[in-house]
Amino acid sequence: MVVDTYQKSEYKKYTHPIPNRECILSFLKTHKDLINLKKIEKKFGINNQEAKKALRRRLRAMERDKQIIYTYNFYYIVLENLNTVIGKVIGHRDGYGFLRSETLKEDLWLSVEQMKLCIHGDIILARVIKSEKKGRSSAKLLKILKPNNVLIVGRYYIEKKIQFVVPYDSRFNFKIFVFSSILTKKLSIGSIVVVKLNKNYLNKKNKVEGIIVEVLGGKEMRTTLAVDIAIRTHSIPYLWSTEVKNQLYKINTKIDQKEFKNRIDLRHLPFFTIDEEDACDFDDAIYCKKKNSGEGGWNLWVAISDVSYYVKPGTPIDQEALKRGNSVYFPSLVVPMLPEKISTNLCSLNPHVERLCLICEMSLSDEGELIKYKHYEAVICSQGRFTYDEIFKIWNGDIKLCLKYNKLLKYIKNLFLLQRTLKKYDISKKGVYFENVETKFILDSNFKIKNIYQHIRNDAHKFIESCMILANIASAKFIKKYQYPILFRNHDRPDQDSIMNFRIILNELGLSLSGGVTPESIHYSDLLKKIKNRSDYEMIQTLLLRSMKQAVYSPENQGHFGLSLSSYVHFTSPIRRYPDLVLHRAIKKTLYTLDNNKKNLKTNSFLKFNSYYIGNIKKIGTHCSMTERRADEANRDVMDWLKCDFMEKKIGNIFTGVVSNVTSFGFFVRLNKYFIDGLIRLEHLSDDYYYFDSVGLKFIGKSTKNTFCLGDILKVKVVSVNLNQRKIELSLCR
Repeated sequence: MVVDTYQKSEYKKYTHPIPNRECILSFLKTHKDLINLKKIEKKFGINNQEAKKALRRRLRAMERDKQIIYTYNFYYIVLENLNTVIGKVIGHRDGYGFLRSETLKEDLWLSVEQMKLCIHGDIILARVIKSEKKGRSSAKLLKILKPNNVLIVGRYYIEKKIQFVVPYDSRFNFKIFVFSSILTKKLSIGSIVVVKLNKNYLNKKNKVEGIIVEVLGGKEMRTTLAVDIAIRTHSIPYLWSTEVKNQLYKINTKIDQKEFKNRIDLRHLPFFTIDEEDACDFDDAIYCKKKNSGEGGWNLWVAISDVSYYVKPGTPIDQEALKRGNSVYFPSLVVPMLPEKISTNLCSLNPHVERLCLICEMSLSDEGELIKYKHYEAVICSQGRFTYDEIFKIWNGDIKLCLKYNKLLKYIKNLFLLQRTLKKYDISKKGVYFENVETKFILDSNFKIKNIYQHIRNDAHKFIESCMILANIASAKFIKKYQYPILFRNHDRPDQDSIMNFRIILNELGLSLSGGVTPESIHYSDLLKKIKNRSDYEMIQTLLLRSMKQAVYSPENQGHFGLSLSSYVHFTSPIRRYPDLVLHRAIKKTLYTLDNNKKNLKTNSFLKFNSYYIGNIKKIGTHCSMTERRADEANRDVMDWLKCDFMEKKIGNIFTGVVSNVTSFGFFVRLNKYFIDGLIRLEHLSDDYYYFDSVGLKFIGKSTKNTFCLGDILKVKVVSVNLNQRKIELSLCR
């Protein structure tokens, strides 16, 4: 029962009683459309000014209690009367937009007129307008539920004494009119600035207003400036608060010797860290050895830095780590999840330094199958920091490196022998394994691209990845027995539409995907094995990836389709991923609970563990999934700028490339020499009228019947480069 906010005694002085909530709701439900205040007043015969005020107060109370909705244009509705949806506005540089909602398969169209009432990033309530034809349904704004309050980066201009900023992100398709301030007095035209929109950013003339809060640089773009823009555009936290700094100051850089007594001492074992050459933090180390003769198989230790020892739940550092969700890696900068004192010092497994770790010790069969496992707290002392290339070269007999690391060769050889086993017998035989070919950039002293090459992962990369996956599998098996709130790494199977569309493309390429209506991971894996030696392998692999869903973090275990596993967690990177830190805390709480000798050692932080996460863990999973995507998008922005900056010097040059994507407005060609995509626009195909085949993803000439489709090899010329829009345009060379 809903209790009215206002008592009857308040209305005794009125000549006409104010309708109660039930009466108002009943009236609104009889109307299938929006109703303004005047109609409500007329219905209930309210003419007295005091009575009108009381009615408005009651309507506001009903809105607050979510019984009704008050729209942006001063109308009232009951949600059940309309087909409504809540979603996020996605702007487009041409002025229109889309509404993206988790409850809908397809985005809804937002017209140019509707986009004048909201901006990219707003969370809105909208009315769904079904399309009378077979086109996309549209959305009509009812209410902005959560305005996009991000800072917007753009260039500063003055015209006829009017100051405005043109956003860098073209999805904000408007000028922001700014007022004079201390910052604007010394600004030169074209400067790159950060704008904070006014609380009510849309004025009566639908003009967006704001104030400049930061100046990033002048007209000239550079890599560091591109990073600054990406950080602010994607709202990535990058400053440490005073509270975090104060907590950091109190953390002792020396480990309390008493802590060693409560841990298993593994300092005598020759652990190594193996990472990329430019790695900043070293949070995992490994060691392996053959089992005693007669047993067969291997013992494998994966040591992960014990971040949870230093970062307690609810502390300023922990709250900031959750806010960031993960570390973000740019070419010239890392925005770490944890302060450097922790990430690159106390929790970095640097050589010949004692470090606290959480260990996953595994027993493997001769076929590399996980037999047994156990987790425990330990202290280790890494014996060396290696790069993937160094280990790979040593495995292949590099004399110089073998002499340099002579004392450690037998342990490195053990890694090689285990690697052969894991390579022969896949960890998850049914999983989808991609031959990742990474594009690597050689940067100069100004962090601009000097050269580009394809970096093919060697056996050392794959071996470490296999060890980490094994540790994740073992951790998932261990923790799912208990009811502690953790975040599983879920990867859902592709939906039917994605499978069908992928099969259509494969059919055009003369290929097929087995497995019937619901193919399993092994069917995708079989396809990749069949096409391994094709020249368009990378393109098909990319299309396969696009057809799959994104992996997410969730407290509900739904399995990992890509790895063909019933459960999977992230255990191996608590320095740079918050879900891993949550898991470490859960594992340690479990270990403390199971060990009767340690029951008295429970600290307040572990006693608080459940209360800290219960009720919040789903939100944390959703947030960390978002921050992961945010980091990818921000990094992609910077990499796209770097590519454009590099290709600007190649305008007029001719290259060979392969068609990598086909859209309604043209097709993209990936240049073989630099692995960079450029666009050939449909309107630039002048030899014929071409129509777009959306099913077969190709263009077909009406007269000539010429086609342009995925995998075609073409000669192209670099026509133009737009650094602001991160676009490279090409033309065909006949």
